[in-house]
Amino acid sequence: MKLYMLPAAPNPTKVMLYIAEKTAQGVDMGIEQIMVNVFKNEQNSPEHLARNPFGAMPVLETSAGNMLFESLPIIQYLEERFPTPSLWGDDVEARALARTVERVCDVRLLNPSAGYAHAVNSPLGLPENPTIAEWLKPSFVRGLDYVDGLLADGRPFVMGDRVTVADCTLQAALQFLRFRELEDLSAHPQAARWSEAYRARPEIEGVLIG
Repeated sequence: MKLYMLPAAPNPTKVMLYIAEKTAQGVDMGIEQIMVNVFKNEQNSPEHLARNPFGAMPVLETSAGNMLFESLPIIQYLEERFPTPSLWGDDVEARALARTVERVCDVRLLNPSAGYAHAVNSPLGLPENPTIAEWLKPSFVRGLDYVDGLLADGRPFVMGDRVTVADCTLQAALQFLRFRELEDLSAHPQAARWSEAYRARPEIEGVLIG
C-alpha cells in the first residue's frame, strides 16, 4: 500500500501518527509513504488528480488498487484490516466514546484551527484574512476547552491510559498551529501537559515537524 501525504499538514499527519502508533505496537501494515509537494503544485498534477479529484492529501492506495482520500475512512479501513490491537478501544462503549472525542478533536478543533492558520500565516502564501481568523478562533478554543477538561484528571492520553485515534487527531491539529507559530496553550495547561508528553514519545519519532 502507498500513502500519499504532506508532512505537517493536519489530515495527513493524523494518518501518519496512526500508522506510527500501530507500528509501535508491532503491526506491520506495509505502507510506503510518498510526499506530494504542494510547493511544486504536485497536488494538481494529472497523476495525483487521478488518485484524488480534489487534489488533497492524504490518499491511501490500497493493495487492491483503490484510492481512499479522506483521513478517517483511511484509518477505519486500516483498523478493519489490522484490528489488533485496536486504536479505538476493546469494547463497544470504549470505541463509541473514543470515536465521539475524535470527532470533537477533528470537527471542533482541527478543522477550524487549520482554517485559522491559513487565514493568519498560511504556508501556501494565501492572503491574510482577519475576518475569517476572528470568526474561527473561538471555535477551536472551545474545542481546546473541552479537551483540557478531559485531561484535568491527569490521564496520559485523551481517552485514559492508552493511546487512541483521538490522540492522533488532537496532535495533528496542534502541530499545524505550532508549524505556523500560532500555538498558544497558556489558557489550557492540561492540553499543554499532554502535548509535551505525547510529542516526547519515541513511538512517533520522525512524524512531527513542530
